[in-house]
Amino acid sequence: MPGMDMGAGTASGSSPTVIDGILIAWFVLTAVSVAVVAWDATRNNPEMAVMKWGWVLVTLYTGPVGAALYVLSCKEPRRGVHEEFIKPLWKQALGSTIHCLAGDATGIIVAATITMALGLPMWVDTISEYVFGFAFGLLVFQALFMKGMLGGSYAQAVRRSFLPEWFSMNAVMAGMIPVMVILMSRDMTSMEPTSPRYWGVMSLATLVGLATAYPVNWWLVAAGLKHGMGTVRALGQGGHSLAAERQMIVAKALTPNAAPVRAVGEMAPAQVGAGPHAGMPMEGR
Repeated sequence: MPGMDMGAGTASGSSPTVIDGILIAWFVLTAVSVAVVAWDATRNNPEMAVMKWGWVLVTLYTGPVGAALYVLSCKEPRRGVHEEFIKPLWKQALGSTIHCLAGDATGIIVAATITMALGLPMWVDTISEYVFGFAFGLLVFQALFMKGMLGGSYAQAVRRSFLPEWFSMNAVMAGMIPVMVILMSRDMTSMEPTSPRYWGVMSLATLVGLATAYPVNWWLVAAGLKHGMGTVRALGQGGHSLAAERQMIVAKALTPNAAPVRAVGEMAPAQVGAGPHAGMPMEGR
């Protein structure tokens, strides 16, 4: 990173030719993975728009790993079964992680690219990555994209998203920053945004950030502090529609100490996928 005493060598134990060859192959696989996920998410899969963007961005950063996770956890295996397919908690937690990582990693990578291109000191680089990552994740991917679900008010969406996003963001940073510092301190070329190695480090750092953020998002989803894998037909664990979610938020605001009350039109989890109208898109969507 900027401001560090790098030395002159590259990472020990690997020749530049081998490293660069591996990176080229990885980038080719990444391009194919992004194309496949983008095509399927936009044309075939019923998840919410923010999740479509989330999967595309995360696959851009994590390549075939992101594509594999998409297929295993989110891609509808056959029409009309998406709600049932995404109900397991591990898939809900992964969806929450992808949503978080798409925003946070984008902010981190953009900030790192700018500060490294300008040759700013390491402390400026680290602070910028944290601030940009948190701000983009909270203000865009959480509050802006989800404000319709969180009561319709952007300010209210920011307030409701702040603490869960902060927990999740710290977990992402705990994975990404050490990878970036360790690898970039061993190879000066990986500090240059024009170098393939720079983007290789970013890809690996994002993968590690995904791994460190997943347990935190599991807890946040299980505790009801974050939503998991959502679709235009169902939200959370497949138990209710977006319209019902808005009704629940209003009801909770009016009676904050009351026991949870099922909103009008909300189905119990066991009812999801059952009945003549199950799996139908919501009105107005």
